[in-house]
Amino acid sequence: MTRRYLITGGAGFIGINYAHHLLNRGEEVAIYDNLSRPGTEKNLDWLGAEHGEHAFELIIADVRDFDALREAARDADVIVHLAAQVAVTTSVADPRTDFEVNALGTFNALEAARLSGRNPVFLYASTNKVYGGMEDVVVVEEATRYRYRDLPLGVPETRPLDFHSPYGNSKGCGDQYTRDYARIYGLPTVVFRQSCIYGPHQQGMEDQGWVAWFIIAAVTGQPITIYGDGKQVRDVLFIDDLLDVYDAAVAQIDRAAGEIYNIGGGPENTLSVWAEFGPLLERLLGRPIPVSRGDWRPGDQRVYISDIRKAERELGWKPKVGVEEGIRRLWEWVVAEYATRNT
Repeated sequence: MTRRYLITGGAGFIGINYAHHLLNRGEEVAIYDNLSRPGTEKNLDWLGAEHGEHAFELIIADVRDFDALREAARDADVIVHLAAQVAVTTSVADPRTDFEVNALGTFNALEAARLSGRNPVFLYASTNKVYGGMEDVVVVEEATRYRYRDLPLGVPETRPLDFHSPYGNSKGCGDQYTRDYARIYGLPTVVFRQSCIYGPHQQGMEDQGWVAWFIIAAVTGQPITIYGDGKQVRDVLFIDDLLDVYDAAVAQIDRAAGEIYNIGGGPENTLSVWAEFGPLLERLLGRPIPVSRGDWRPGDQRVYISDIRKAERELGWKPKVGVEEGIRRLWEWVVAEYATRNT
């Protein structure tokens, strides 16, 4: 049965990949985006070239516009809410806009879903930032990385919430509203607290999308600054694996409705941001990469690794793409993309 998917923020990195994935299998797709992020129009051009410019509906609008969002949601079977202000640094500089886009925008999307009368599946892209700095967790320093002393399998969903920064607060607000709309209104919602997602069509910047940013900077010769000592560890997840867990939740919504899942690469797919990633990039580039150093950023966790066992247990999902393969695939996309831009 063909479903109609509404993807807010659908012209961004995750959204454009999911739209492509859904169109490949014959679903109806509506992309809702205000096109404010650099690269969105290029993403749409690519999607149109792949599938035809009339293969999907494009709604150019903002999630702060409730009337537009309600109209877009009235015939959706699945709403994938990705639209967001995505950078901690931007949230600190402009907390009002961050709140309006992330907290109010998510509330608008939930209300649009509720008032549609169709009880659509609602997927929300939350963040590991809802757990805050986790200052009580003991971290051990090793030669090229930090590790948790007492959490070998990573951070579980039972970890207490501790919203930190305007971004953490606004995304956490959406996280909890999404969960509660399942309890109060019976809306089949699923919250994904996502770690570092990476892959093709990611226009990484210094303050967001660090895996893509380092690759883009290395390929194009832009300066790279490492904040802290570069041993900070993150679990990284290739985009294809994220799309698979979205699909798994929709397919098993009777089990997933009202649930929260920590989603990332897990303990088997981790990388320190420069002490380990740097040498890997230098091998791909074929030469040393000069970097400058900056002070630690406020609230920067020494380690964040997701415990992904709940998603495996309940949805039958686990990552398939390893770190080196995923980075090589992103590297190849960046090289081809920027070679095209320079011709």
